Amino acid sequence: MTNLYTKLTENFPADRGKTVLETPEGRTMSYADFEVGSGRIARLLVDCGVQPGDRVAAQIDKSPEALLLYLAVLRCGGVYLPLNTAYKGGEVAYFLGDAEPRVLVCDPQAEDSLTETAKQAGTEVVLTLGGDGAGSLIERSRDLDPEVGVVAREPDDLAAILYTSGTTGRSKGAMLSHDNLGSNTLTLRDYWGFTADDVLIHALPIFHTHGLFVATHCVLLSGARMLFLNRFDADTVIDLLPRATAMMGVPTFYTRLLANPRLTKEVCAGIRLFVSGSAPLLADTFQEFEARTGHRILERYGMTETTMSTSNPLDGERIAGTVGHPLPGVEARIADEAGNPLPQGEVGILEVKGPNVFKGYWRNPEKTAEEFRPDGFFITGDLATIDARGYVQIVGRSKDLIISGGFNVYPKEIELCIDGIEGVDESAVIGLPHPDFGEAVVAVVKRQNGGPEVSAEAIQETAKAELANFKVPKKVFFVDELPRNTMGKVQKNTLRDRFKDSFSSAA
Repeated sequence: MTNLYTKLTENFPADRGKTVLETPEGRTMSYADFEVGSGRIARLLVDCGVQPGDRVAAQIDKSPEALLLYLAVLRCGGVYLPLNTAYKGGEVAYFLGDAEPRVLVCDPQAEDSLTETAKQAGTEVVLTLGGDGAGSLIERSRDLDPEVGVVAREPDDLAAILYTSGTTGRSKGAMLSHDNLGSNTLTLRDYWGFTADDVLIHALPIFHTHGLFVATHCVLLSGARMLFLNRFDADTVIDLLPRATAMMGVPTFYTRLLANPRLTKEVCAGIRLFVSGSAPLLADTFQEFEARTGHRILERYGMTETTMSTSNPLDGERIAGTVGHPLPGVEARIADEAGNPLPQGEVGILEVKGPNVFKGYWRNPEKTAEEFRPDGFFITGDLATIDARGYVQIVGRSKDLIISGGFNVYPKEIELCIDGIEGVDESAVIGLPHPDFGEAVVAVVKRQNGGPEVSAEAIQETAKAELANFKVPKKVFFVDELPRNTMGKVQKNTLRDRFKDSFSSAA
């Protein structure tokens, strides 16, 4: 496969004047606008010194121009590095220091604070782009020649690096190639039946796999159109449903839609496909949604490292609580800790193999080697089972991961933050069931004997100052001692059991 940008444009409609994107405010962009706009930005990036293989980092709000930037990076052979807009300065400093991007694109309001951070990482060029499309990125590229061409890439050349948290508290950069992304989305386009007649409600963020690769690529590879929202709002989505044919979301989207009395079968009459992913969809949500709308949500499974690996079928039976079958070209198996395949129906670690699986972790060959079996299967760390019909069911996680509102949260990073607070002896961070977020981040804290009387509010305020908001504990509980096993390891399962009903009455 050549450059992913070429693969995308090969599937653009013959009439480049067709609208590809529309915002709720009525702003539109055509496929021609995508080609011209990305060409001008690619020209600017080249003028800024971006060469094939160079990283371009972006911590920017969702906007049509943000998509143009992504396409521009592909065009000039760069490697796109999207960063969650919730990350704070110290987190961004780590990513820049690790990835050493040639260019950083940030919000205009963050330019002053991030310029010095970028320089310390060796990133000399800082450009700006706001959610309204304003900033030096667009200003400096507006009059440039868009006929910049497309840099040839090999299938295994990197197209993007996405950072995913690690149990040690340090994020790892998952390296995704042009072939990883191109092959996977072509499979999804066909498997989910996307055509030029589709209109997708796009309310996902575009700094991770679901919104940037799965949703956007499915539209571009089918010549379809998207209703492009900068954030999810239940009323706005319900207003748009009669104009759409498909929607992709995280489980939180669906619980919030169900909480809105305006969600009816009539409003959803023109929708052919609702897709859910990034976190487990509760069977109750699946069943309630079907009762209210007549639609059975299609749940699929993926990871940053693998993009999408399994999916419930478009035309066959979609089973609540399962993530369907392995996608065409993807192999999946259940194994024990040593990698030995387990009999059908037994619970073990899900391992996958296919063209969708990433190339490894950026500058971390040791960790890469640990996560792959000798025969090439990637160890997902998720506990699962596969039934007689081939449906995969995720039953838990062997890695200490919390998924809150579709975002991955690793407790160790939060524990390090809390343990550094005066008055705290030790903490354990766990995920608890939450009706809106799926899982909520909760801290269980042991105070220091004789230390200052640290409060839950003080812990939350410290976390807010140092971490992204989705990592901040929604509740803090204090205990005299943390439960431990005979090896001295904190028994988080005991804590989860003790506090499991903490959000049972949450709105």
